[in-house]
Amino acid sequence: MKSKVLTHFRKVDPILAAAAEKVALVELKWRQSEDFFAALCGAIVGQQLSDKVAEVIYARLEKLGKGKLSPDIISKLSDQELRDTGVSWSKVKFIKNLAENVKSGAIELEKLTELEDKLVITELVKLHGIGPWTAEMFLMFSLGREDVFSPGDLGLKRAIQKLYGFKKEPTKQQLLKISSKWSPYRTYASLVLWKVMD
Repeated sequence: MKSKVLTHFRKVDPILAAAAEKVALVELKWRQSEDFFAALCGAIVGQQLSDKVAEVIYARLEKLGKGKLSPDIISKLSDQELRDTGVSWSKVKFIKNLAENVKSGAIELEKLTELEDKLVITELVKLHGIGPWTAEMFLMFSLGREDVFSPGDLGLKRAIQKLYGFKKEPTKQQLLKISSKWSPYRTYASLVLWKVMD
């Protein structure tokens, strides 16, 4: 973790700073990805699944594409072929819809790099099957944006509940209030929190 990030956490939130110091030996960096289509397919696959299950299903999906996922490859696969990887029927539709929108030019994924975070989310949630969580994961792990927090992420909720001593699951309001002080490094904070849960 960058020293300026840890310094910031020490100033604004001793609880998070202490957690960050405990996981400091873990490499905290996002997976920069130029293959935005494949990254979004991966994010769709991962919706409401554990990381391990999502990785297995995504590996099967990638195998169908012979190591590469593209809109053309997805379009040529039958719904049943996609379903046989373990992807739910609804996610089959979402992935096919993403492929169609990219192929038609309805969305130009490369142009998302030029947009501010909120506009990236606005563009992505226009696609059926992509909600705020998926868009936020894309911002973090594909675009490498440093100041993203996903209040809908169950792992983050649980980590905050544990670290900050909430008896019940914290509300969205409480999550946003706590996470606001971590800005402009909320992605780093999220990475720390996920590691805490691991």
